[in-house]
Amino acid sequence: MARPLVIQTEELDAPCAQWLAERCELVQCPSEDTPRFEGLLARAEGLAIRTYTRVDAALLAKAPNLRVVGRAGVGLDNVDVEACRACGVTVVSTPDANTRAVTELVFAFILDALRPRLFLEKPLSLAEWKRVRKELTGPRQLSDLTMGILGLGRVGKSVARIATAFRMNVLYHDLLEIPEGERSGARPVDLETLLRSSDIFTVHIDGRASNRKFVNADRLDLLKRDVVLVNASRGLVMDPIALAAFLWERPEAQAILDVHEPEPFGADYTLLSVPNAHLTPHIGAATATAHRNMSWVVKDIWRVLSGERPEFPA
Repeated sequence: MARPLVIQTEELDAPCAQWLAERCELVQCPSEDTPRFEGLLARAEGLAIRTYTRVDAALLAKAPNLRVVGRAGVGLDNVDVEACRACGVTVVSTPDANTRAVTELVFAFILDALRPRLFLEKPLSLAEWKRVRKELTGPRQLSDLTMGILGLGRVGKSVARIATAFRMNVLYHDLLEIPEGERSGARPVDLETLLRSSDIFTVHIDGRASNRKFVNADRLDLLKRDVVLVNASRGLVMDPIALAAFLWERPEAQAILDVHEPEPFGADYTLLSVPNAHLTPHIGAATATAHRNMSWVVKDIWRVLSGERPEFPA
């Protein structure tokens, strides 16, 4: 019996790809290679994707044999789950694969903002030594600050645990009622209280359509003038034009953004020219461990193709 064809459109950790290749006919082909990709789609039973392959009704119409889409990652913004269900296609992902990696990056950003530092490359005179120590005195200490978390999902809870360990006052706002035992030391408040109270405001909401530009001009206006704003969730949840205006008006504030819309952004990206906006190229999951964890989505792909129940269905 012929082995099922799975198309791998983006990079997977090599051992994980090899594991699947031992069980399936695994073909690497980026979706941008349109003629070849569409030719493979006609007989593919599985797709292994990451961030930049869009699975929608148009793609599904060209994949009559498709049974499973495996997203090596957390969010499913690039997968039309309802359209997949309508076609009998199972969608699987790796919901907890990069939680720790993203949490680490959030605190790296926060410490960059609050604890300036310098690696010495030459000896200093006593006067220079004193000057440098004075210049590198951080204006604020985490244990004196309030952390505001917008969205207490997996990453939000992980951030709350670390912030609590730093002895911060930790507040959160979420659409869902979170049981007290699952709040990781954070206290629920309404959205306005969260915005007005946060010294550090970190965003961890998903990319659903209703969250587009959730952090808009009216909400930004409630933040403190010297707030440190971090977004490591989805680019679309920020209004970049409103954020740029906020940052120009409040030079004491800082915004550190790992996610953007679009990705990659072009020379016309509003935030590029803003001195207190710091932009990174979507590196929240950029650790070898997180990459491997996400790549093991291949196990659920194989479970579906074998007629078994997947561990992490959408």
